[in-house]
Amino acid sequence: MSGVTSNAPSVCVMVLNYNGQRFLNDCFESLRACTYPNFKVMMVDNLSTENDVEYVTQHFPEVQIVQTGSNSGYSRAYNIAFEHSDAKYFVLLNNDVKVQPDWLEHLVAAAEADEEIGALQPKIHSMVQPDHFEYAGASGGFMDYLGYPFMRGRLFFDIEKDEGQYDDEVELFWTSGAAMFVRADALKKSGNLDEDFVHHMEEIDLCWRLHLAGYKLKVVPKSMIFHFDGGTIKPFSFMKLYWNHRNGIFMLLKNLSSGRLLPTLFKRFLLDAINVGYSAVFRLDPKHSWAILRAYGWILAHLGFILKKRRDTQKKALVHPATVESLFYPKSIIVQYFLKGKKTFSALQEARN
Repeated sequence: MSGVTSNAPSVCVMVLNYNGQRFLNDCFESLRACTYPNFKVMMVDNLSTENDVEYVTQHFPEVQIVQTGSNSGYSRAYNIAFEHSDAKYFVLLNNDVKVQPDWLEHLVAAAEADEEIGALQPKIHSMVQPDHFEYAGASGGFMDYLGYPFMRGRLFFDIEKDEGQYDDEVELFWTSGAAMFVRADALKKSGNLDEDFVHHMEEIDLCWRLHLAGYKLKVVPKSMIFHFDGGTIKPFSFMKLYWNHRNGIFMLLKNLSSGRLLPTLFKRFLLDAINVGYSAVFRLDPKHSWAILRAYGWILAHLGFILKKRRDTQKKALVHPATVESLFYPKSIIVQYFLKGKKTFSALQEARN
């Protein structure tokens, strides 16, 4: 871990934490071993009820502690953290992560080579199965034309072994919130994270707005980290299903162009209705169905509020939303995966046209 001044661009690595002491030693020890010459580490603590702050203060005194005063979610915590750093680049990092010593060098080099880059992510492997990609980040995020996110290296329940098939730097639609490298100045144009998302997809919403502000996003596979997914909210929990469905529609309402909005929402509604019926009748999983229905209930109850956010987002856009939508995968990821058996990102690309 370094606070050494140098001519290298400054980086602030912001580690979000809530009662995560079981992860903190591995995370901060790996950061302490980093070789980049000009970075600082901050722990953003969301009002942990255990002795996390005391532990870090004692064992990692070089880490700056920022206490948010409440456990109000990912977005609010990082927005507070942004106010406590004047670094050129921020890294939004989960606490259940271990990094490679040279991970920052590769990210900084890519950002410095192109000022149009707003955000980057490293290649993310599973801490549990280290030769495989990781569930929540893999080798970069994409979006299909109906607004369903997917990753290079993980489609739904299929996580690929990393055999070098995705080692090229490519442009992304979104970067993983588990390890998101952001140009601080880009946030002045896109705006910060939307605190009304609370949990899940807030990083995709931010990435969408970075595109609308004229920035590019990339994955830098030479930079590599390991992530223990599910350390905070379990991957298939009721609340994760709720947040993903709620925020998926919320995000479309905010960011889609007017020409695509209603047709896309209609198709999403039909797919979600099928999901509700299938989960309740065939899977005998009423909680899954209730998570979706509850998500739609929130959307309907807050529709006026969401449409105001839409007007604000569209007004601030420096790039036409339709231009950003040209980055979408042109087919349905659900159809390709469940009906046509395309289980890898490479197979999706082959079926693209």
